[in-house]
Amino acid sequence: MHAVSPDRMSPEVARTPSASAMWLRAISMTSAAMLSASCHEGVLDPHGPVGKAERVILYDSTAIMLAVVIPVIVLTLVFAWWFRARNKRARYRPDWEYSGRIEMIIWSIPALIILFLGGIAWTGSHDLDPPAPLAESTPPLDIEVISLDWRWLFIYPHEGIASLNRLVVPAGVPLRFRLTSTTVMNSFFVPQLGSQIYTMPNMVTRLNLEADQPGTYEGLSAQFSGDGFSDMRFDLVSTEAEAFKDWVNTTKTQGGVLDAGAFEELSRPATADGAQTYARVSEGLFDRVSLRSMAAVSPQRGQ
Repeated sequence: MHAVSPDRMSPEVARTPSASAMWLRAISMTSAAMLSASCHEGVLDPHGPVGKAERVILYDSTAIMLAVVIPVIVLTLVFAWWFRARNKRARYRPDWEYSGRIEMIIWSIPALIILFLGGIAWTGSHDLDPPAPLAESTPPLDIEVISLDWRWLFIYPHEGIASLNRLVVPAGVPLRFRLTSTTVMNSFFVPQLGSQIYTMPNMVTRLNLEADQPGTYEGLSAQFSGDGFSDMRFDLVSTEAEAFKDWVNTTKTQGGVLDAGAFEELSRPATADGAQTYARVSEGLFDRVSLRSMAAVSPQRGQ
């Protein structure tokens, strides 16, 4: 048999890529697409002062760790190449066991990393403390959050209205949250705004966030809480100030009444079934839920 010369191969065969090349191209395109998509949502695409500050911490921490990871990878390859079997210039010293300078370098590098990362964590945890108010001159909007099984209830105490699975807020206004849970622990998290925080029964946690521009941002529960956990999501809709006022006025005329009976229905385990609004909310409903006391309440708030 005679081998076929490359010059005699048909153009179709010569242009056919190998299987490995096709797989490499597919993996490269998929990785690039995933990387591009990840930069346009979640914590890498913040839309508020808290989220932007947390992204800076993430980038700084990554850079500090890469300052060690990259040299270690490079030196590993360099050592493997230098001490290869065919390199006669490499010195083999089987009795060598200690060097003070090398020990100093080996231990000083991780010590510096711990100091840098610890400093970032220390300052960040104080500057971005969830209960700490944001440094804004605009008065905050108060929102009370109750995590149900498996839905989110948002109460606007000063407006006297409530919304289920949909949180509408004005852009550029600080949001001051009070959060609790009816049964199990959940985690309130809007990745593009930052700072997740837990909701727990018989407790009230506090969180301050802000959406700096109009848009719709996905919110979710970041804590497994049962069968409906995967569907426990909501939309945070950031609008202009006038659009928010219009939404409040519309809700007051078209929403239902959230009293003790309605809340008892909401407290029963159920999967997400769309958004719903309430024109009136029973006075002190959030406080009664956080104290685990559902005595009869009056549906007069917001009138």
